[in-house]
Amino acid sequence: MAEPVVADEDHAFGVYIHWPFCLSKCPYCDFNSHVRREPIDEQRFLKAFHTEIGATAERVRDRTVSTIFFGGGTPSLMQPATIAGVLNSIARQWRVAPDVEVTLEANPTSVEATRFRGYRAAGVNRVSLGVQALDDRVLAELGRMHSAREALDAVTIARSVFERYSFDLIYARPNQEPKAWASELKAALGEAGDHLSLYQLTIEAETPFFALHAAGKLRLPDEDTSRALYDTTQEVCAAAGLPAYEISNHARPGGECRHNLVYWRGQEYAGIGPGGHGRLDIDGERHAVATEKRPESWLMRVEGQGHGVVTDDVLTREERSDEFLLMGLRLAEGIDIDRYTKISGRPLDPVRVAMLHEHGLIETTAEGRLRVTLPGFPVLDAVVADLAA
Repeated sequence: MAEPVVADEDHAFGVYIHWPFCLSKCPYCDFNSHVRREPIDEQRFLKAFHTEIGATAERVRDRTVSTIFFGGGTPSLMQPATIAGVLNSIARQWRVAPDVEVTLEANPTSVEATRFRGYRAAGVNRVSLGVQALDDRVLAELGRMHSAREALDAVTIARSVFERYSFDLIYARPNQEPKAWASELKAALGEAGDHLSLYQLTIEAETPFFALHAAGKLRLPDEDTSRALYDTTQEVCAAAGLPAYEISNHARPGGECRHNLVYWRGQEYAGIGPGGHGRLDIDGERHAVATEKRPESWLMRVEGQGHGVVTDDVLTREERSDEFLLMGLRLAEGIDIDRYTKISGRPLDPVRVAMLHEHGLIETTAEGRLRVTLPGFPVLDAVVADLAA
């Protein structure tokens, strides 16, 4: 893991915009994404985005937006004018930092790549491409609608248009071996900018891959091979100057995704759009806010009541501290121990901390941070559960 530079953890505010539509549904995906046969009424959705941004701003008025993220779904199916309209709406409601990071997720197809200059003109300054693999056979198995060549061409266009770009790959795929993955990863690193996201394939409930896996028709690498694939990922990326700063994300120093750091550092963010999630600090309490997931139902809620919120829960101290551990220990920088104590109202259990130290799974830095070690990351869930108990 990298030795990161830790920013001010108390002053950041992110805005997440969810565009819930895709051209097709990938068989491994359990995200809130939907395929529609009829054209999407972008103007109607834009008007609803305006309304929900305004309603959210009324609750958390005095904020400076440091990051904006268009996720999905497939935001690159939106017209650049729609993106510009959302960004203008955000700027009308809140102050926007001069160095705001504005990320848009995009599919690396030739059609969507033609819109990149329009997105840049609208205000997007970082793009994240869902490449997923550099092998046409694997891409077909993953249900992707692009070839490896088309994906690399889109990366080239992104490099020419945006100051910062990233792309995703999926590994620990069926029948994948560490040697082949190392070769594919090295090829990807040759195309990478300052950031790369590398996710192990997981089988999610209610997806086509779940049914195939349950029927024995989809076999993932065994535990030893999965660990070798993970270790290969860490070694190859670190050697290329993109060490992991989070369990699935790699960057050159300064190239980290600032928006995702908002989540992992337990900072404040608004979730706008169908199925958007937020964490808002109101009158000294942290609210966990979520909107209606179904796109058309969300639209009707926003048009009828001025927002799409369906849950708005005040988190208890225990819930906040558990979330802070769960998210913060994903990072190479770990967590500020004093901040944990402030959030939870109690210190971490010294006996449990000592035991995990003894097993080499965590370490404490001279600056008073607790972080997971390289041997600890493959068993991160167990480490977090032990500390939170």
